[in-house]
Amino acid sequence: MDCYRAIEAASQQMLEAAQMADWNEVVRYEGACGVLIEQLRQRALTETMTAAERTDKTRIMQQILRNDAQVRLLIEPWVGELDKLLGARMAKEMH
Repeated sequence: MDCYRAIEAASQQMLEAAQMADWNEVVRYEGACGVLIEQLRQRALTETMTAAERTDKTRIMQQILRNDAQVRLLIEPWVGELDKLLGARMAKEMH
């Protein structure tokens, strides 16, 4: 359960960074989530959960998904602007 809680905390921090438009921190927390998810995969092979832990896991996963959805909404305009900038730069370089 520690991994699930750590991923939940990192996803919350990623959301807070996105709300402040701190994209470097968003990327940092995204990387931290990736490491934690890999650790979780390894642990899941050998650990079992009680019914209460499975209930808690479900709640945590739902919160992680809500955080992720909110981050995506905040990132979309930024990614659109980045695409425009990169597209303009690539077009300029081709001429």
